[in-house]
Amino acid sequence: MKAVLLCAGKSTRTYPLTLTRPKPLLKVANKTILQHNLEQLHATRLIKEVILVVGYKKEMITSWVKEHQKKFDFVIKMVVQEEQRGTADALQSARNLLGDASFLLMNGDDLFFAEDIKKLLASKSEHAVLVHPVAKPEQYGIVLINPRDKKLVKAIVEKPQKPIGNLASTGCYVFSPSIFDIGDVEPSSRGEFELPDLINFHCDRGEVGFVQAKHWFPITYPWDLLPANAYLLSLLKKKIAGKLEKHVTLKSIVVVGKGTLIKSGVYIEGPVLIGEHCTIGPNAYIRPGTTIGNHCKIGHEVEIKNSILFDNTKIPHLNYLGDSVLGEDVNFAAGTITANVRHDKGVIRSSVKKELVETGHEKLGTIIGDHVKLGIKTLIYPGRKIWPNKTTLPGEVVKQDVE
Repeated sequence: MKAVLLCAGKSTRTYPLTLTRPKPLLKVANKTILQHNLEQLHATRLIKEVILVVGYKKEMITSWVKEHQKKFDFVIKMVVQEEQRGTADALQSARNLLGDASFLLMNGDDLFFAEDIKKLLASKSEHAVLVHPVAKPEQYGIVLINPRDKKLVKAIVEKPQKPIGNLASTGCYVFSPSIFDIGDVEPSSRGEFELPDLINFHCDRGEVGFVQAKHWFPITYPWDLLPANAYLLSLLKKKIAGKLEKHVTLKSIVVVGKGTLIKSGVYIEGPVLIGEHCTIGPNAYIRPGTTIGNHCKIGHEVEIKNSILFDNTKIPHLNYLGDSVLGEDVNFAAGTITANVRHDKGVIRSSVKKELVETGHEKLGTIIGDHVKLGIKTLIYPGRKIWPNKTTLPGEVVKQDVE
């Protein structure tokens, strides 16, 4: 079977991280989302060819595929969605490569798992949707079950404002070629051609079934990387490929990459993943849920909790980083601190496209883009973001996003 991964979108809601990369190349547990999903497809042993629909910063995905293609036993092809005109239009871009057999379609920037994909591929329906219960249905496309046949989907309703159910479409489907047997799809209010409209046509024919996923991590906002990262870390097994000096303490699951040096006095509470060729310590405290990329430096009297650091990032001395995501080549000067809790213990809000959005997190630090340099004793308020290549002054208090 062939699989199509939709990887063309620009994803402004995950700024500042996606100002410098497409969303499928964001990292969790030191792997890109794209690598994770390809590995899950590989694990099903059912996929023979993968088609990536690319657009925004397509050259970065092309380069990544050239570097990693040999790791997989299926062919990876790419097609370009010239204009980002919606998910149905993205699927149409791949139509000529699909032939006359059923195929798998996945959003390329959420995290899916082999067990659920295999269940979906085993569906007997003409078309099938992978669903998952959600806490905030108004933020998702909600799947209505057909009351006359509870194995079928009645419709997918986008972001309903009144309660109608909590089963969300995950953006993973199995389709037969008849999915294209429809006239012109009308553009949505955003001027885009959307998959739910295509699917609802076939729901009216009683052709769409559903399968419930056990795990699914949608990455809508940058802080959504944190729970996905924590879950993937929980699956790791302890492995120490680097060097540990005397008086290093490791608790629970800790993975240390080759060429990494953990200096004396470092205390690590897993699950924690540390990449290759890093230097940690002396006297640093790494707490659960933390992923540190390759070629990073974590120095003296630094505490890091439940955070993701991309490659080549440095937090060298007297710093606290909690519940945060840092891009590549970020540098914290001495004494820089992230605040991650409101005084009233309320849910932290963050600005997205000039509107305050509730993050769902009572603890959230900062989201920082690539190549940011922070001056000594910078203090960052909870939920604030800093755009790539920005700097702060010594002693600066970051109360608003730095764009």
